[in-house]
Amino acid sequence: MGNTFCIFVGCIQQSSVGVIERWGRFEKLAEPGLHFFNPFAGECVAGVLSTRISSLDVRVETKTKDNVFVQLLCSIQYRVVKENADDAFYELENPKEQIQAYVFDVVRALVPRMNLDELFEQKGEVAKAVLEELEKVMGEYGYSIEHILMVDIIPDASVRRAMNEINAAQRMQLASVYKGEAEKVLLVKKAEADAEAKYLGGLGVARQRQAITDGLRENILNFSHKVEGTSAKEVMDLIMITQYFDTIKDLGNSSKNTTVFIPHGPGHVRDVSEQIRNGLMEAASAQGKKSC
Repeated sequence: MGNTFCIFVGCIQQSSVGVIERWGRFEKLAEPGLHFFNPFAGECVAGVLSTRISSLDVRVETKTKDNVFVQLLCSIQYRVVKENADDAFYELENPKEQIQAYVFDVVRALVPRMNLDELFEQKGEVAKAVLEELEKVMGEYGYSIEHILMVDIIPDASVRRAMNEINAAQRMQLASVYKGEAEKVLLVKKAEADAEAKYLGGLGVARQRQAITDGLRENILNFSHKVEGTSAKEVMDLIMITQYFDTIKDLGNSSKNTTVFIPHGPGHVRDVSEQIRNGLMEAASAQGKKSC
């Protein structure tokens, strides 16, 4: 229900304040409730003001320090101060236009001092400056500025596209750096693994050869002790011949269809045994030098 009035009685609703005049001159403020008037004494209700918070959205177009045109959407919450309702009623005919004019003035004076990035970071400072100016001005007219919110900052469409492209390029550059670092780590780890594999392979070959040498030495010693009158050379020749014929046998029993041509004869067996013996002697000689 709205405010109800007749010639002698008036009802002011809650969150409202009435302005009472006598013979066209301000007399008093009427609180919410029932009021009696004397029309014969010139009393009447000149108007009623709401003390509820009102909201006004103001869109301001300006440019920044780096010559970027932007639109700022400000939301201003204001209300009539109950004790100064007579000033609000008599001093201002259109408070919304007054508020909008001061918002335009403050924003267009402050934003051109900032770059676009600074504007996004300091939009709260812009809202604070607008609030301080409006509180100082509108307080004289009986209005209280409750809140000012910088709702949105909208750059030109071409600027937004450029900003998105710059951001995308920076992210692609960062992704390339991370990808390069990952590939570098992968190559280093692969090289380390290859070196480790070769090192372990070398150790395996060395141990294999050491085991063969130890086995041959043990066989020669055992055979020499069990069969009297045999020398180490004769035992070595016998072992070489036995291994030679075992190798020929394995090649013949292989299921693969591969033909291998090798020289065959007792002389070749003797050559093989001499080469192995010489190799063992050179290894023993080198081991002795290292011990010295």
